[in-house]
Amino acid sequence: MIIECLDGGAVRLTEPSDFRKFKLVLRAEVRTDTQSWNGITLLDDRNALVSIDLVPTLPGRPDDASWDQGYAVMVAKAREHGWIDAERQAIRAHVERVP
Repeated sequence: MIIECLDGGAVRLTEPSDFRKFKLVLRAEVRTDTQSWNGITLLDDRNALVSIDLVPTLPGRPDDASWDQGYAVMVAKAREHGWIDAERQAIRAHVERVP
């Protein structure tokens, strides 16, 4: 599952049914010093926190119960591996920049 951040503050979900990976992709034109994405906190150049509640609201999310169940399982596994920030209720995501 990929959270894709675009210039102008747009955020969308791509590869929404791939629950084995979770990353934040920043398009090359995105300037992180001027962007503000509600529910996404950049920790540094390689890591971010994404609100657990944000993901199901993003454009690109399939509208079916099986997706909800798969997402819940993914969050549970992330919690088991220590990838959840309990205070912020957010999932740690790897950050990638793409052209």
